[in-house]
Amino acid sequence: MKVVLRQDVEHLGERGQIVNVAPGFARNYLLPKGLALEATPGNLRTFELQKKVWIAREGREIAEARALAERIEALDIVVAKKAGENETLYGSVTSSEIAELLAARGFEVDRRKLHLDEPIRTLGTFEIPIKVHRQVTARLPLRVVAEKE
Repeated sequence: MKVVLRQDVEHLGERGQIVNVAPGFARNYLLPKGLALEATPGNLRTFELQKKVWIAREGREIAEARALAERIEALDIVVAKKAGENETLYGSVTSSEIAELLAARGFEVDRRKLHLDEPIRTLGTFEIPIKVHRQVTARLPLRVVAEKE
């Protein structure tokens, strides 16, 4: 079944693409959630009219995301944790904890947007990628230091 994507769908395509999907996937997921329209001539015409508005909105969103990314990259976040002799932490620094630190600084970032392969378990300096927009990724500088007793 051919559908026109109204929004970006991960592992399927970007907004505006005409994709061929299984009828059940379209009927049970894409169409009810408003992620796609059936590729009929009428829907294609309507979509072309909306496309101009979406392009303008997309430009604004990317500009705002880049500005946010610059502000995030300018931050210097320090986390103090108890550490052992070999610079290993008792516990770890998780994406939830980093999201809370950002929220304390006035940046509301969903923890799922932070791309940590695994929690941080050693002292040092790290760059944490944050997906601010689907085309913009910020790199948050994070220092993990030993807690003073």
